Amino acid sequence: MAEAVKVIVRCRPLNQREKDLDCEVVVQMDSSTGQCALNKPGDKTQPPKSFTFDGAYYIDSTTETIYNDICFPLVDGVLEGYNGTVFAYGQTGCGKSFSMQGITDPPTQRGIIPRAFEHIFDSIQVAENTKFLVHASYLEIYNEEIRDLLGKDHKTKLELKEHPDRGVYVKDLTMNPVNSVPEMEKVMDLGSKNRSVGATLMNADSSRSHSIFTINIEIMETADEKGDHIRAGKLNLVDLAGSERQSKTGATGDRLKEATKINLSLSALGNVISALVDGKSKHIPYRDSKLTRLLQDSLGGNTKTLMVACLSPADNNYDETLSTLRYANRAKNIKNKPKINEDPKDALLREYQEEIQKLKAMLMGQMEIPTDFATAGAQPSVPAHPIAAPPQDHTVIVARETENLRQEYEAKLAKMKSSYEAELMSKQKLQEEIEQLQNDYNRKVHNVEEQYSGRTALTTVTPVGVGTGDLPEESAISMIALANET
Repeated sequence: MAEAVKVIVRCRPLNQREKDLDCEVVVQMDSSTGQCALNKPGDKTQPPKSFTFDGAYYIDSTTETIYNDICFPLVDGVLEGYNGTVFAYGQTGCGKSFSMQGITDPPTQRGIIPRAFEHIFDSIQVAENTKFLVHASYLEIYNEEIRDLLGKDHKTKLELKEHPDRGVYVKDLTMNPVNSVPEMEKVMDLGSKNRSVGATLMNADSSRSHSIFTINIEIMETADEKGDHIRAGKLNLVDLAGSERQSKTGATGDRLKEATKINLSLSALGNVISALVDGKSKHIPYRDSKLTRLLQDSLGGNTKTLMVACLSPADNNYDETLSTLRYANRAKNIKNKPKINEDPKDALLREYQEEIQKLKAMLMGQMEIPTDFATAGAQPSVPAHPIAAPPQDHTVIVARETENLRQEYEAKLAKMKSSYEAELMSKQKLQEEIEQLQNDYNRKVHNVEEQYSGRTALTTVTPVGVGTGDLPEESAISMIALANET
């Protein structure tokens, strides 16, 4: 079933620079109807330009309200197995990063990203008969180059690839396993420190790149009668770099080059939105930029998508604000077809579950133990994952269960090997004793023959079983049986 991209607008207060310039407020909003009105500066005779969105949040709004109203159901959908995307759009310095990442004081202004962290792990804690596996990745698109913000060298260029089942993905992108909100925040903080920022006249800490923080969640309902039914949700949290006018930002040198690339990618995003809304175009220009390739599923694909259009209320930003409103007004007409991702072929949870079942079968003696399993120290062979390496943090429930089974199996295997080695040593010792007894017997028989060879009255004693054994047949059989029983 088709679902429109949800679009909300948020207007920040005048900043200090705008106050110093004696700017007037030209943006008005009605939160009850989702309407946003923009007045043309210096011409009060013209009626304001009016737009209607899924939500309108004015100067005094909080990120907490925005999250509860709009973001909460989207993240709930991700926990059910849908893909979800939240992206902030607007000119530089209009509050995109503030909305996405936020501040800690006051708590009501904590950003959408940290609120999503809490939402996800609060839901995981109360879920019954369900296993979860959570990974996080963080990348930036800087000057049309994709960089891994969590990698050892965050300036290394990564390649985009396309898979028939998984769609567009970034090759060799770091995927960190996470098991709690603090772990997730640690991952985000690490990536944020590596992100490219720079000062312009419009913003002292202007983002010079687009960033995408992605949370991948695999969900397995253990009480499912049909077996290991797995769903996989993905949440993209996107902070776009701001559109810029060189005349206002004062950009030169590297800043100007960055601004050019930013504007080109945002223009490509606008072209994709226009082509999707137009409906007449058979070709959607996703390949015009790295950003649109990565957002392909979010725009016209199978994702639940929310656009947060951020505005400045100042009259000297009228043109940029009007451009943003028109951009957002087009985006709300995009139709997506969200669907639950059921039983993905590359699910790590399934790989772990199969490994657990294999180990259990070994422990119960229902499955032959591979010879290389014991010699390799009984390490489970988890298949390689096309997106991410297997998690190294075994606090994840499934991984921990696998590790416990492996240790239990190792202990049993070691005991069996020890018993077997002792048995071999016992058999070897018994065989040596049998051989010694045989040698003693034959030597004594030989001595008797030598001693009494001249006495005709003595019955000749001949070794018994010559050619098949030197002990009397009954004794040899008994000793061999004893060796086999030991």
